[in-house]
Amino acid sequence: MLKLFHDHIARHQLCKATDKILLAVSGGLDSMVMLNLFHQARYSIAVAHCNFQLRGAESDGDEEFVEKQCSHLKVPFYSIQFDTNNYAWENSLSIQIAARQLRYAWFEELVEQEKLDKLATAHHLNDSLETVLLNLCKGTGVQGLAGIPLENRFIIRPMLFASRAEIEVFAAAEKIKWREDSSNLTDDYQRNFLRHQIIPLLKEINPSIEHTFSITLEKVRGGLELMSASQKELENFFVKTIDGNTFIKKEAFQSFHYAAPVLWELIKHFGFNIEQCEEIIQSIHSQSGKKFLTASCQLIIDRESLIIAPHQDSWGQTEIKTGQLQAMLGPWKLLIEECEPVIKTNRSEAILDVEKLHFPLHWRKWKAGDSFYPLGMEHHKKISDFLIDQKISVAEKDSVTVLESNGEIAWVVGHRVDNRFKITEQTKRAIAFQISIAS
Repeated sequence: MLKLFHDHIARHQLCKATDKILLAVSGGLDSMVMLNLFHQARYSIAVAHCNFQLRGAESDGDEEFVEKQCSHLKVPFYSIQFDTNNYAWENSLSIQIAARQLRYAWFEELVEQEKLDKLATAHHLNDSLETVLLNLCKGTGVQGLAGIPLENRFIIRPMLFASRAEIEVFAAAEKIKWREDSSNLTDDYQRNFLRHQIIPLLKEINPSIEHTFSITLEKVRGGLELMSASQKELENFFVKTIDGNTFIKKEAFQSFHYAAPVLWELIKHFGFNIEQCEEIIQSIHSQSGKKFLTASCQLIIDRESLIIAPHQDSWGQTEIKTGQLQAMLGPWKLLIEECEPVIKTNRSEAILDVEKLHFPLHWRKWKAGDSFYPLGMEHHKKISDFLIDQKISVAEKDSVTVLESNGEIAWVVGHRVDNRFKITEQTKRAIAFQISIAS
């Protein structure tokens, strides 16, 4: 397996021999094998372990186990404990998504702080298979059939070449110690249900499903490269950008039987969904002047083209005084009222501690250099990095706004409250801010 590990990294140029690599190690089978392979390959490595405090003594045992193994291997070890349940509840997130947000935010900080080059996670071939099946169940574009990406920014996945069965065989041969996460044994999570119930049934049809899937992934990724090249050619012929507005000639869709998905591929980065694209195609030759809106722009059906224009850039800022009940900024409306100090799970609404706010407040677009303390965290984070972590598209970023109190950001509007302004058990008065698109 060590040779396959080397070959996989070299083939996809995931990292260089001189890179300093942070390994995300939970203590489970996959990550302990990854640690073993990187150590055998003599890379410069460090280990990061997250204790999500979800399984009591078992979680603490995982942390102690990983720390002990790192000490034995003389590998630098970093750990952190998260109040995952509380963070998930405050942000109206599933436990899995909450844990993902917390760990990747910390990993990124650690990479920057310790001047490391890459972060390696132990996702393997079966994880990628489960991802594709989940995407199919929930609805996906072609990109959703490509599985887990080999790399994403500074994150690499050097174990995607191996199936779980192959990892188990290697671990047994190398006598690698690891700990079993008891939550993996239940069907409470969607991935576990696929792993325990669905994939064994698929193996009755094809016992070598992992190998077949690996070949299929290669074909899909090759098809995506070809599609990307074809899309660029289509855009060169039919798409132009003039003074910040995008013009797509209607004739671009004449030869396609499935024109709506083609349009979606061209304009999804503006925030349009497939349902809107279907309606646009239905209206393309009959309703000149009809408009379709996203939070950041509008699409207008013109005589010869579809015109995509951003919302007005120069929104300036809005001042909010004590007692004010509503405010407007660009296409947005903010409703304001005093309320009971209770936590709400709706992201379009923020409940803040009145005594921590300094009026007048200022509501404006976010700008480069802005930072805040995301709810549940005691350290500041650049909003630009936060939006990347939240996978906010380029078009959507343009319409993100912030609510500012005395020069400090109290709310990244519609996304996350600042930890310094949250309500607590000591909060006596609270105020609610609710965002919506003005009608």
